[in-house]
Amino acid sequence: MIHFLDLKSINAQYRQNLIDAAARVIDSGWYIQGTELKAFESEFAAYCCTQHCIGVANGLDALTLTLRAWKELGKLKEGDEVIVPANTYIASILAITENRLKPVLVEPDEHTYNLCPNKTAAAITANTKAILAVHLYGQLAPMPKLMALADEHGLLVLEDSAQAHGAAINGKKAGSWGHASGFSFYPGKNLGALGDAGAVTTNDDELAKTIRALGNYGSHKKYENLYQGVNSRLDEMQAAMLRVKLQHLDTETQRRKEIARSYAKGITHPALSQPITTHSTLTSLENHVFHLYVVRTAKREALQAHLANTGIQTLIHYPIPPHQQKAYAQWSKEAYPLSEAIHQQVLSLPISPVMTDNQVDSIIAACNSFEMP
Repeated sequence: MIHFLDLKSINAQYRQNLIDAAARVIDSGWYIQGTELKAFESEFAAYCCTQHCIGVANGLDALTLTLRAWKELGKLKEGDEVIVPANTYIASILAITENRLKPVLVEPDEHTYNLCPNKTAAAITANTKAILAVHLYGQLAPMPKLMALADEHGLLVLEDSAQAHGAAINGKKAGSWGHASGFSFYPGKNLGALGDAGAVTTNDDELAKTIRALGNYGSHKKYENLYQGVNSRLDEMQAAMLRVKLQHLDTETQRRKEIARSYAKGITHPALSQPITTHSTLTSLENHVFHLYVVRTAKREALQAHLANTGIQTLIHYPIPPHQQKAYAQWSKEAYPLSEAIHQQVLSLPISPVMTDNQVDSIIAACNSFEMP
């Protein structure tokens, strides 16, 4: 069986270093907001080329607290519109509605599945105050054009970088394009903790200070509370785990890109549409870190069954678009035909830094041997 993602093997590469890091935390006697967190925040901010990194409990909180901070700072207010791709994972939209802001769903670019600048521009109204740019599957959204559009209309830009650690355009990395960015370190991410974890990156001093306070019960100073905050903190143990794994992120990313190049060249089945990358060549693939390798076919269920029969595990990211979820029943009559087609047709192939060349070849062969029903 070729597993979709073998987390045990991924972490086994660094087993002793992870054990040493855990022991360091245990022996310190300090488990919340200590030296490991400060060190990771500094190291990850440097990696993303930003001035600030604020550790939070998870990726959803990273987005939610950023939008909340902008409200506290008077840059957003309830009812303001936030443009977001209609085909994103629901967490992007949950962060918006949790803050009583209005999501404006926009159909994505048909080829990259990310925000389309032209469609985004068409969705801007007098009530639009922010763009939530999701770097879906590991490929950066077209940030130069989106930032130009935001500058033109005076909009805030929040990157959802949960799947794009290390992706870049012209050397500028995810997390440093927008006014702020939310990251997830869920175990299955390219930079994954051993539990839930997240962070916000930004160059805005006031925003960073506000997010840090909001995630610590609204407190900027012990027992003094500026805001009605929450408890959302990246703990010492997960920070220590992430410090170990951050050292190997670029090497693991290069392996993901090698596998992606092999897939792109080797999978020739005419019924399978493969990822299209922008801002880079197949050789460099600068802007795509391949958190997922997503193919698309009108015969998804048959292809998934065929691959399962050959011992290959696949997943669907994601089977139901946000506007068709019961959580947002008020949108049930709205139609986003491109997003709906994407959700009905995409299939994620295994891709991870510990896959062997033989496994990659087996997956390519299995895709090419698929017989259309």
